[in-house]
Amino acid sequence: MPRDVVAVEKPNLLVSGGKRRKSITNSSWFWSVIFLSPALLGFCAFTAYPAVLSLILSFTDWDLNSPLKWVGLSNYIRMFRDPTAIRVFWNTVYFTIVTVPVLLIVPLLLAIALNQKIHGIRFFRAAFFLPVISSMVAMSMVWQWIFNADFGLLNWALSLFGISGPKWLTSENWALPAVMITSIWKNIGFNMMIFLAGLQGISTSYYEAAEIDGANAFQRFWYITIPSLRPTTLLVTVMTIINSFQVFDQVVVMTGGGPNRSSSVLVHYIYQNGFQFYKMGYASSLGWALTMFVLALTLVQFRTNKTNEG
Repeated sequence: MPRDVVAVEKPNLLVSGGKRRKSITNSSWFWSVIFLSPALLGFCAFTAYPAVLSLILSFTDWDLNSPLKWVGLSNYIRMFRDPTAIRVFWNTVYFTIVTVPVLLIVPLLLAIALNQKIHGIRFFRAAFFLPVISSMVAMSMVWQWIFNADFGLLNWALSLFGISGPKWLTSENWALPAVMITSIWKNIGFNMMIFLAGLQGISTSYYEAAEIDGANAFQRFWYITIPSLRPTTLLVTVMTIINSFQVFDQVVVMTGGGPNRSSSVLVHYIYQNGFQFYKMGYASSLGWALTMFVLALTLVQFRTNKTNEG
């Protein structure tokens, strides 16, 4: 019986050397680039390009209307002679020195308390975290009412104990502390959750062994909890310091930087120079000086942490 032989043309799968041809769509790097491209394009358009442009502007004098005028390092020299820049810098340092320790110690203690098996633990965790997901502008307006000297809730509560409350937001001595209180209240829940995650990552066998050896609660905390939380503490410290140097919203809403620059901070002064005084070159130089200062602080923290681990 005759057979019809049908010749089927096969695709050429071999190339020189006898190796199978690999399609570009089968490579891992191709799909990595495809899926990362939206984020990369966004980073280049809204972060990298503005950063490079602001670096160039920091060496110029530009008011948004006239052509760019190259001034070299004049803007950077000027900031060291600008009394307002020096004052807002020290206001920012003061804000950081006060808020950072509070935002490390209090959230850690809260995390330890909320890591216990108590009734209604989920409610308390949600209650402390609720300010984090609230708008800073909205919360600043609420606290602006609380700090009102005439009919604010805080001064009313102080009057119950016979204390005459200060004029919080219009006093040079109390305006910045009022902003600090608002910032601390807003960020405690976030740091608490990070510490809570770190605590839940510590094996209970360490505590059980220490308890068998006769260690008390403080010794277990000092010799087990604190060393085990070192990476978490470093993360919280770095993020809190960076955020403290970026404080802006609550200053603008609550005090506007006043009275007499007593509550003005660096980012607020940068904003004013750029978008109110139209000194874009000087504002850019202040921004880059702040960036370099925060970067140096971060590197010092990482180096200190590595030295302590060694």
